[in-house]
Amino acid sequence: MQLKGQAYIVGAYEHPTRHALDRSLGQLHVDVAAGALADAGLTWADVDGYFCAGDVPGWEAQGAGPLSMVEYLGLNLRHLDTTESWGSAYLNHVTHAVQAIAAGKCRVALITQAGRPRADKFSPEASHRLQTQSAAESPFEAPYGPVVTNVYGMCAQRHMYEHGTTAEQLAWIKVAASHHAQHNPHAMLRQLVTVQDVLDSPIVATPLHRLDCCVISDGGGALVVAHPEVARSLKRPLVTPIGAGFAVKHLNGGHFDILASGGVQTGREAFAQAGVRPVDIQYASLYDSFTITVLMQLENLGFCAPGEGGRFVADGGLISGVGRLPVNTDGGGLCSNHPGNRGGMTKVIEAVRQLRGEAHPQVQVPDCRLALAHGTGGQLGARHGSATLILEREA
Repeated sequence: MQLKGQAYIVGAYEHPTRHALDRSLGQLHVDVAAGALADAGLTWADVDGYFCAGDVPGWEAQGAGPLSMVEYLGLNLRHLDTTESWGSAYLNHVTHAVQAIAAGKCRVALITQAGRPRADKFSPEASHRLQTQSAAESPFEAPYGPVVTNVYGMCAQRHMYEHGTTAEQLAWIKVAASHHAQHNPHAMLRQLVTVQDVLDSPIVATPLHRLDCCVISDGGGALVVAHPEVARSLKRPLVTPIGAGFAVKHLNGGHFDILASGGVQTGREAFAQAGVRPVDIQYASLYDSFTITVLMQLENLGFCAPGEGGRFVADGGLISGVGRLPVNTDGGGLCSNHPGNRGGMTKVIEAVRQLRGEAHPQVQVPDCRLALAHGTGGQLGARHGSATLILEREA
């Protein structure tokens, strides 16, 4: 089915906290839901579709978490979607919401995401062990000690080996993020950094430095997607999804290309459905768990050819008002926010801000009408879900 005009994103809200010592996980979900509904000009009673993933409290209790969350929010639903694909889930939820609205299953869909790993003193290695200890591949991979940082380090090392990419080029991605984050009052890291600052920061997993890695933050965000009749009654800018793609990429028994993520497929699908090309995109929100994540997505989505990512990002190529493609103008996960270690939601929110003309004036893309958001859930270089979403602002 075509997505364009079937439904509209009418509400978007990002939680301002980055350290939620005074908020439970459930309260964070309530906060962002209330914020998105207020932004849309709708009420709780208007919501008849709810979309969430594994970050809702109680998910581990035999899957009862989403049901408890519906009760906690006080929703009376006709439709519920709990599709889980980690950081890419929320982009996928937008697509599912449009499809559900078009099918008559609901008229106003609420999507929420939240997390508090800082408040809970999150340990990446302990979390990875907990998440994978019962997975089918665990007996074969766990003895070698794979964790998020060293798997992404392998991606970066392979890119350098195959294409001559340099640490300096990767550092430009962090530099661009810092140029944007300085204008975001809620960003965790607002200080401008240089390429040399990145190179001088400690090595975490060769060749990645500490400043090549994203922040760990609490917070969250929410979106409201509505039927065209509802959307047009709200007098909000009309932002509609026009193209989407989703794919699961895995190791295929060892026969795989570590530099080709699921974005190769999802980008192709999204652009074909939208009827536009990468060169038409005016703004991009790209998952930035690490600098290499952005570089690979630029290539996989077709913004540049394989191996050209390093040259594409160098010398401010991603800085709004300077480079050829503004990316993550809120500072992204590298500087602003990576709530609950699931960055897909904030990627859609900043794309909506750009299309509405509501980004900070120093980073706002003039007359932005076409934006792309891409999320990765899991790990590049291993199994992951990829989701691409192309959004358009109607005149």
